Amino acid sequence: MSLICYLAEDNQTILENLIESLKEIADVKVTAHSATQSEATRWLDLHDGQWHLAIVDLFLKQGSGLGILAGCRNREPYQKVVVLTNYATPEIRRRSIELGADAVFDKSSELDELFAYCIQQTDNLKKKEAQQTDGATAPSKPEANLD
Repeated sequence: MSLICYLAEDNQTILENLIESLKEIADVKVTAHSATQSEATRWLDLHDGQWHLAIVDLFLKQGSGLGILAGCRNREPYQKVVVLTNYATPEIRRRSIELGADAVFDKSSELDELFAYCIQQTDNLKKKEAQQTDGATAPSKPEANLD
């Protein structure tokens, strides 16, 4: 099973490149994306418990990634939210973590670290699925059709 991912990114070129790279490098399936805070928040709310990873840009066409982070505070423990921004200053990193981000990555210099993070999350999911197959744990929620 692929890691189910949501992207909040307003730059079409970055969005397309991320979708392709995440699929190839880390077995991440981007099931939906948006360029605004309101669209992202709505999708994440409607699909509560049905996604594994949200990758959020801070500066969107409308609203902010910080607002998306705040809206994801009550997510399930297996659900991760990371910030991917061109403005990964110490203050932005601190504020993002305070609002619940699991990690913050700089678009210009930390893409390899983002991909490594995604690979680790995919590996964690596969280990959990293997345990479920062995009957060790209860099934995870993200099996619903997200289209």
